[in-house]
Amino acid sequence: MASKIPVVIAFACCLSVAAVRAQSSVGHVGPVEDVPAATNATGSVESKKPAEKSDPKSAPKKDESSKPKANDAKKDEDTKAEPKSDPKVDPKSDATNEPKNNPKTDPKVEPKNEPTPAPLTTAAANTNEKPQANSTTDAPPKANETTAPVREAQPLGLIPPPPKYEPPTPLNTTENTSTTAAASATTAPAAPAPTSIYRVGIGDVLDIRLVNGTSRDSTLYTILTGGLLDYPLAGDPVGIAGLTTDEIAVRLSAELKRRGLYDRAQFHVTVRDYASHTVMVSGLVDQPGQKVLRREAVPLYVVLADALPRADAGRAVIISRATGTSKTVDLGDPSALNELVSAGDVVNVQTRPPEFYYIGGQIGTPGQKDFHAGLTLTQAILASGGLTRDAGNKVKVTVSRQGADGRLIATDYLLKDIESGQVPDPRLQPGDRVEVGRRH
Repeated sequence: MASKIPVVIAFACCLSVAAVRAQSSVGHVGPVEDVPAATNATGSVESKKPAEKSDPKSAPKKDESSKPKANDAKKDEDTKAEPKSDPKVDPKSDATNEPKNNPKTDPKVEPKNEPTPAPLTTAAANTNEKPQANSTTDAPPKANETTAPVREAQPLGLIPPPPKYEPPTPLNTTENTSTTAAASATTAPAAPAPTSIYRVGIGDVLDIRLVNGTSRDSTLYTILTGGLLDYPLAGDPVGIAGLTTDEIAVRLSAELKRRGLYDRAQFHVTVRDYASHTVMVSGLVDQPGQKVLRREAVPLYVVLADALPRADAGRAVIISRATGTSKTVDLGDPSALNELVSAGDVVNVQTRPPEFYYIGGQIGTPGQKDFHAGLTLTQAILASGGLTRDAGNKVKVTVSRQGADGRLIATDYLLKDIESGQVPDPRLQPGDRVEVGRRH
């Protein structure tokens, strides 16, 4: 009889497990205590908990000879009561498939919260963040991606994230610079020379004619204070100071078109009287005073021709209004007379200070000699009495000139090479030292 007690206990346990699985299949999963006790084949009611704690020594003894067939029937019912694999039952919903602790009976296990849906994946999401596993689906969890995530379809009603910023590709600055420079060189017009244009100013009198108009009014207009032109068809006075005659024609045509008088008005504008550009000339001239310029800048000889310099005038000092600097020009130097003079400059004509050169050696009359612009070496020798008889045919001439640091710089010339034309005749400067000697 004692050997049958474990069999009875195992049978009771199997019935309890079968009842729990039956309740789990209909949606009720709970602790073992909530499951109603199962009845065995003999009609007695036994619960799982007392059966697990039952002691074989304390269990009541039963008559083995009286119920041998009942025990065989219990084993057959045991075999039938064991649940087999049911395709209709979801294995994930069966609480007995995985050995999990009961949250109500085991205090160490915390109850499991309801699964939350995984957040939507966007292009702006952090690639290092691991996606949450979805416990309600059969799909396997996604592995952590190291590359940029791909944008997924957004649900209706949500604003899509902004597109990912991509930095622009750097341009080749060398090619751009060369291309821009070449384009500007070919398209940009060259600035006109100041000696070829005139920009009107206050006091100038303009002759303005409307080519495609029938007006018989006067065509002469004076530029007023502030650089304004009071042209009747233009309405309010128009500012034109600093413009050329062509630019004035374009400005007036635009004003008439703005007022709706002419769609394409054509003007011919010229300067009748020049008054705004002047220079002041003083010093050794017969007609000093202001001289009117008809261009933005003119050469110095044009101004001096109007002022008539005197015979003793030797140089001119030009004081620039634009820069505030002064420059001295030798009137005996033809190239220096091309110096440009602009409006507002001051020209002071002065006498040339005495300048000398010094000559010695095998020369007729050595000593200090008067210097004038353009004096050459051979001219200086002839002006000093020429060579002596002892000079001979092979004459070496040394010209010493003081440098910027005060040191003398000597240059040797062979007089025979200069006279034969093999070497150009050098020009002297004020203060030069000339020594004529015999070549050894």
